[in-house]
Amino acid sequence: MRATGGDVVIVGAGLVGLSVAWDLARRGAVVKVFDRGEAARAASWAGAGMLAPHSEGLDDAAMLELCAQSLAMYPEFVERLREEGKADARLHLDGILNVAYGPDRAGELHVRAAALRASGAGCEWLDAPALRLSEPALAPSACGALLVRGEGSVDNRLLGRALTEACVARGVTIVRDAGDVAIECDVRRARGVRSILGFTSAGCVVNATGAWAARLPGVPEAYSPPVEPVKGQMFALAIPRGFVRHTTWIPGAYLVPRDDGRLMVGATVERTGFDERVTARGQHDLLAAVMRAAPSLGGFTVAETWAGLRPGTPDGRPFLGPSGLDGLWLATGHARNGILLAPVTGRLLGAAIAGESLEALHPFLLARLRTEPALAARTTHS
Repeated sequence: MRATGGDVVIVGAGLVGLSVAWDLARRGAVVKVFDRGEAARAASWAGAGMLAPHSEGLDDAAMLELCAQSLAMYPEFVERLREEGKADARLHLDGILNVAYGPDRAGELHVRAAALRASGAGCEWLDAPALRLSEPALAPSACGALLVRGEGSVDNRLLGRALTEACVARGVTIVRDAGDVAIECDVRRARGVRSILGFTSAGCVVNATGAWAARLPGVPEAYSPPVEPVKGQMFALAIPRGFVRHTTWIPGAYLVPRDDGRLMVGATVERTGFDERVTARGQHDLLAAVMRAAPSLGGFTVAETWAGLRPGTPDGRPFLGPSGLDGLWLATGHARNGILLAPVTGRLLGAAIAGESLEALHPFLLARLRTEPALAARTTHS
């Protein structure tokens, strides 16, 4: 292990932090994970579990490649977690629908379909009659949809349970309710963390604190990633199983059906700092989008409402790899794609910390922000 003595401390027990911990434990590292709350909560618990690198419309080639690589890993990832963690994360890769409600949007989706086919991604156009057969809950005004094959969803709450149990089975120590965890550094390197347990030394410390990554105490400013919280509000409807069959993009929202009969509806994009309140305006916007696109859903019960904070970055890419300070690593800034990117983040960080090549991480290093193009992008996004 590159980490001295093989000991690794990960701060943040979300899906990303747990994925890194699980991969490292499988490589023989001694791993401790600290979190101020419960494992697999915060954004990991609040998301919808959508796995959609192509439907998201990513125009960053490096980011799209990373997301597509992680999507390809998902079947084996979930199966191994089911074997070790004893929880089934309910992976469904039966395609995602992008619905058009007018000729302009249909034209945009046809252009996207051509680009997807040129890149080798599988997709299919459903005309209005075919769409009504596939998803009768949608409004009659839907004129067609692009079905992107191979995409889908995972139940992120079950995935969090599976990862937690698999980590424990591999000997990972998970310290919940650890209070305000702080990293301790000297002039040369990160030495470990301080928590309610006192000081815990480590050869390697990983900042996997999501939206709070820039606020992790003890990190010198030069090695602190510029991550900001981006709030997303959601709600769940209690519907009959099969009433909505596919994960579906509609104007202003998306719909993700669960095997237990819930329909996840999300998500707003709000830059309101660390405000995690569920608001009337946010819920109104989502409900309005649903009622326009699928008014047949209007009679079902709103079973749950919630909000979470995504970790946004200036250029839309996560920060993965060494921070520049010896012993301090980053696994944060995944924005909307934290659930999708959990498998590949775990594998790449585990391999790099174990001393393998950093080449795959180069587009995602914190150091990229010191280049002129990245600085320009940072200014544009601020």
